[in-house]
Amino acid sequence: MIVIVDERELVTEGYSSLFDREGVATAGFAPCEFGEWVSSAADTDLRSVRAFLIGDCRDGAISPRQIRDRTGAPVIALSEQHSLEHTLRLFESGVDDVVRKPVHIREILARITAIRRRGSEEAAYTEVGSMRIFMDGRDPEIDGEPLPLPRRERRILEYLASNRGRRVTKTQVFNAIYGIFDEEVEENVVESHISKLRKKLREKLGHDPIDSKRFLGYRLVF
Repeated sequence: MIVIVDERELVTEGYSSLFDREGVATAGFAPCEFGEWVSSAADTDLRSVRAFLIGDCRDGAISPRQIRDRTGAPVIALSEQHSLEHTLRLFESGVDDVVRKPVHIREILARITAIRRRGSEEAAYTEVGSMRIFMDGRDPEIDGEPLPLPRRERRILEYLASNRGRRVTKTQVFNAIYGIFDEEVEENVVESHISKLRKKLREKLGHDPIDSKRFLGYRLVF
């Protein structure tokens, strides 16, 4: 999930719509709401956040260092001002990157992936047996051949791969794929997506790489 902060509701809604087309969940905040949320949100909710995008906010309304106290997710400033002084002030405030608008959603996603890779030495992909799972929106490969997946199933597979070695709950998967504030979708939809994903992976791999335990959740295995 990506968190977007901007004074203008039309802006947060616009970005949410564009990210949704790429299969990426979002949550939008006005600056006056965001500070309280980020300081009080549960750790499990913050672990679902892939990045924070900070748009038009009055000076001092958003503190990247406050975000950093709670999570290591990248903080990217979306800037409508193209002056060097403004860009330097944004970096001095603690953001990881400054992106000048207008910018394509895919470029933002690529920058997020690059920052996370630098910060955690995360590879651009994860290999699980004969399966290569990319973290930049590409379909996974099995024995070098692409396996086309619907965007939700692909994002679930990416999320499981990014948490390789750890079991994640249905709620965590839902929050990462749909966003923590999506009340229009039932959480049980995760089970349907994972069932379809497992069937496709079994057909290609000859075994089920997703281990599930009731009440405990899911994890990716060899």
